[in-house]
Amino acid sequence: MEAGDSTDETPLPLALTRFQLSEEYGFLLPHPLTELPAPYGPWMEIAHDLPRLIASRRLRSQVHQMPQLSTQHLRGREELQLAHLVLSFITMGYLWQEGEEGAVKVLPRNLAVPFWEVSQALGLPPILSHADFVLANWRRKNPNGNLDTIISLPGGESLRGFILVTLMVEKAAVPGIKAIVRAVGALRQLEEEALHQALQELAEAIGDMSKALKRMHDHVDPAVFYAVIRIFLSGWKDNPAMPDGLIYEGVSEEPMGYSGGSAAQSTVLHAFDELLGIRHSEESTAFLHRMRDYMPPPHRAFVEEIRRAPSLKQHVVSSGDPRLRAAFNQCVTALADFRSYHITIVTKYVTIAAAKAKAGRAEPGDRAGPSVGKPPSALEAKGTGGSHIFHFLKSVRDSTRQGLIRA
Repeated sequence: MEAGDSTDETPLPLALTRFQLSEEYGFLLPHPLTELPAPYGPWMEIAHDLPRLIASRRLRSQVHQMPQLSTQHLRGREELQLAHLVLSFITMGYLWQEGEEGAVKVLPRNLAVPFWEVSQALGLPPILSHADFVLANWRRKNPNGNLDTIISLPGGESLRGFILVTLMVEKAAVPGIKAIVRAVGALRQLEEEALHQALQELAEAIGDMSKALKRMHDHVDPAVFYAVIRIFLSGWKDNPAMPDGLIYEGVSEEPMGYSGGSAAQSTVLHAFDELLGIRHSEESTAFLHRMRDYMPPPHRAFVEEIRRAPSLKQHVVSSGDPRLRAAFNQCVTALADFRSYHITIVTKYVTIAAAKAKAGRAEPGDRAGPSVGKPPSALEAKGTGGSHIFHFLKSVRDSTRQGLIRA
């Protein structure tokens, strides 16, 4: 059965398992694989050595020596997802090894063809996305539960911190995702008490996401994020450094454009917006909907299913119940506060870091990566996903606030 199969007459229950969602981990991949089968040793060998290969400018030559491997030995979703993670990280390193001025125009066949095939099998684009970078890129270092990444790039502890703090935001969202499922069920069954309880749980989860996001300050150096990490998240669509896109050799003779990794690719906030009936500007909506193409298809289907559910906002307004209205507004306020805090983070890690780097005062803690001391000028005013970052973030935050139900 395809995720999201239902009819308007007899909607199926909004069960997490229908959309490859986990009760414990939400949109995160539960217990990701950390090694591919033996035939894919050449990929894993390069992937595990990416920071060193990039720092020594040897990644491209290593990729050129990589054998042309068939994807036919990959079995099941977990192996495909690890292959996508590995190939996407190798691709970003290959492309940006020499910084934005040394970007290549062609991805070699031995990397491009398997990456394309794995992407087609998963319904994901052939580029590093949030689904790779965060959702499928974690492992337990020891039985105590300490987390680490599976594959890395230049940036050392700051990159590790950036990925794992983002992962903790996703994990904090899990009770909120389950609350959405209960809220939609309560709406359909007209169970007011269950709906009120679900909305309270959702507001609490969004608050916990904000708390998790604040840990970014403890684990990520702004200078390292801006001068070292950020370029490796950049795509080849809406990026002045690669105006024509990228040719995937053996796949297409025409260049193709794909957006880089972006927080807008996280399914969590899309799901919250749909439940709460938040309506963004035409421009912001167009960008957000394009970002849905970078989500695993079952996650995208989950958001679509929420969109098709009865309108929560209309129900709360027509009920005239002040408790429901207060709980609904608590959710909207928490979501607007989360987006405000995201703006604070971006100000510190992009705007202020860019100004310091321009002034030549940046002092990255990790002296690794092609762009240390040479800020990626193409991305000064844009997010790695290609949006005009502050205009977009403020617009989305403001339209969230407008979603409040006025007394």
